[in-house]
Amino acid sequence: MTTQPRQLRRFRLLACEVLYRELCACAARATAVVDLEFLTQGLHDLPSGEMCRRLQAQLDASDPTRYEAILLGFALCNNGIAGLRAPPGLPLVVPLAHDCISLLLGSRQRYREYFDAHPGTYYLSGGWLERDAENREPVSGTVMARLGLDRSMADLVATYGEENAAYLREVLGGGLEKHYDTIAFINNRLGPVARYRRQAKAEARQRGFGFCELRGELGLLQRLCNGDWDESEFLVVPPGRSIRPSHDDTVLTCAD
Repeated sequence: MTTQPRQLRRFRLLACEVLYRELCACAARATAVVDLEFLTQGLHDLPSGEMCRRLQAQLDASDPTRYEAILLGFALCNNGIAGLRAPPGLPLVVPLAHDCISLLLGSRQRYREYFDAHPGTYYLSGGWLERDAENREPVSGTVMARLGLDRSMADLVATYGEENAAYLREVLGGGLEKHYDTIAFINNRLGPVARYRRQAKAEARQRGFGFCELRGELGLLQRLCNGDWDESEFLVVPPGRSIRPSHDDTVLTCAD
């Protein structure tokens, strides 16, 4: 008598497009079947609560008869996923991290250690360089759009004049120089790395910043795709319960 092979686990993964190459690579190597869906990074520019509302609509459209769980390729992201609720019949799995830098570096501990030692660092990855503010899919209703700052610098100059346009960009839409002095390129060895490195170095030169390169680590994202969800790295939200910030080192916890 022959036995039927066990079916592979199947997950639906909703993720920010800046992680496109990393998560495609991890899904290709995963021990589960992972259906990937990417959302524009413009969601991060939405007013408080709107990012969560749009993600919730995506979650609620998930088929509990097809998937074992929904995975999130997001972190807390400035409270953008706070209040997100796992839909009926499906748990929701999210990495315990404040933002995508932890996901790209492999752990929130590694990010914290580097941040503490180099607090003036602005991080870039291939995904951020490919899908920056000039090229990403526009999202209506964002704070930047309502202020007119999703427009090109040329459009702002034509509307407000060169001096006023520069002021708007500096005070409301930019001003990295006030908070940072170094650009770190996170190299995950995916895509045209030499091109990304040149772009990041050029950005650093333009702003008068220092430059460094950090080796990325895909282990955390790989474990997300594999279904290897240790409680020290991932929050598994039961169906019907929601995500809230923990305001401690664990970053996220469940709420009723």
